Amino acid sequence: MYQPRVYRHWVKDNDLTPFNVVVKETDLYIRATANLKQEALKLATKYRQMLERYIEQHPSFLTSLEPIAAENNAPPIITGMVEAAERAGVGPMAAVAGAIAEFVGGELLPLSPEVIVENGGDIYLKSLKKRLIGIYAGQSPLSGKVALEINAEETPMGICTSSGTVGHSVSFGKADAVIVLSPSATLADAAATAIGNLIVQAGDIPLGIEFAQSIDGVRGVIIIKDDKMGLWGELKVHPTSMQKRS
Repeated sequence: MYQPRVYRHWVKDNDLTPFNVVVKETDLYIRATANLKQEALKLATKYRQMLERYIEQHPSFLTSLEPIAAENNAPPIITGMVEAAERAGVGPMAAVAGAIAEFVGGELLPLSPEVIVENGGDIYLKSLKKRLIGIYAGQSPLSGKVALEINAEETPMGICTSSGTVGHSVSFGKADAVIVLSPSATLADAAATAIGNLIVQAGDIPLGIEFAQSIDGVRGVIIIKDDKMGLWGELKVHPTSMQKRS
């Protein structure tokens, strides 16, 4: 069943040009200083094809729930996903949405000094000014009540979300939201999945934070389960009046 992506409007800005790019299951919502839809479409297609070709030759890359090795001649998006999965202790596809956001966003930067790429709740952000990012946590009473502040000097930054109660991504936990910050959106995505797998009830939040602290490259984490929230790391979180909207 289609679920409206209400979180797509929760990065507060009115100075960038928004556009969508869809390639099969990849559905990107991008904001840049100009409409770069055609360029972004070519990039999204390129990286989708890289992944598809590699999976055809190495089917375990698609199905493994544990870290696996990459071939020596694997393209950078594959090696990036494999390295992120190794750090987080998950299968490489746990990093796919963040990786596509990061690689597409990184290649758009020569054309736009500011780029925000959102891919299924996983964000690659390069900004020249402070941005506020609302936190969507499904039916949790905390959903939409807080926002992350990301300063320009902290970017590029990956802000990736895993949930056991929202969306179709595989999670063995029941967290309403696990949001991970890292300079690598690929790593942030893998780490969010791994941490989310640990959260079945609110009492598991300290365990998730402890695990987040052990992942090299993770800058911060927010874990929301029901009406409880745990935070760790280099975070600036503010109350917000954002309302859910589609």
